[in-house]
Amino acid sequence: MATTSNVIEARSLTKRFGRHSALEGIDLSIGAGSVFGLIGPNGAGKTTAMRLMVDVIRPTSGTLRILGDDPRSAGPSLRASIGYLPGELRLESRITGRAMLNHFAEISGPVASGTINDLADRLHLELDRPVRTLSKGNKQKLGLVQAFMHRPPLLILDEPTSGLDPLVQQEFLAMVREARNGGQTVFLSSHVLSEIQQAADEVALLRAGRIITVSTVDELRAAAVRHVRARFASTTPDAVRSSVAGVASLSSLEVAGAQDVTTLTATVSGEIDAFVKAIARFTVVDLVVEEPDLEESVLTLYETGETDVQR
Repeated sequence: MATTSNVIEARSLTKRFGRHSALEGIDLSIGAGSVFGLIGPNGAGKTTAMRLMVDVIRPTSGTLRILGDDPRSAGPSLRASIGYLPGELRLESRITGRAMLNHFAEISGPVASGTINDLADRLHLELDRPVRTLSKGNKQKLGLVQAFMHRPPLLILDEPTSGLDPLVQQEFLAMVREARNGGQTVFLSSHVLSEIQQAADEVALLRAGRIITVSTVDELRAAAVRHVRARFASTTPDAVRSSVAGVASLSSLEVAGAQDVTTLTATVSGEIDAFVKAIARFTVVDLVVEEPDLEESVLTLYETGETDVQR
């Protein structure tokens, strides 16, 4: 296997199906020991990108290196170094989950003793039932176990929490953090933005086959919106409105007064420092600042196609 500083390296990666362009000029560099999230609505090209990485389909143009090798020519040794969970997992076998995982272990390489049972316990997966009798969520758990069980240097996970209940989702996120801390690289896609927010170090936003930004989650939060509610004593709505009128980060503002209390409701985009300084002159009775809403920020980016955190 070739030596490289990046686990995933894509340059001008393009995939077309007839006249339809599924991916257009994708550039990515993902280092070892990181979690990289790919966000995008259905049809954005997330699954296409992942299928290219595991050589299920092949690019129309551009270059792609996975663990230093070209997926088209690297062969079984590269595939054994990847834990892959497809977005549409179809498991209809009559054999048990345990038998299926033992079969996958023969393909992927050695699995440490007890690992399969440990992962199944964490995900609340019953291994001795026929696979075809499992629910969608339990089939998804089975897919996660087969991806993680041989501790590959790279995990490629397409919509990994689909069908999982919230408690199992949290356990999955713990598994991702442990993989990263152990030096593994995790590349995951999702349209569940809170999931990416909890798991990823870096995030790429994909729209219509193009990456419109790559940023850290912290940078994306900094560009996100905050919803603020505040109440002030001993002042008037006009005074509050006049004080915050020059704050450039305000994208909406409502101020009202009742019974000697002035109430402000606002949306702040990006940095909040100027807004806080503008209201500091008043007596603040109550202040609520909601956590940055990553979903709302991303939807804004999709609408504009622009961002200040572009790299």
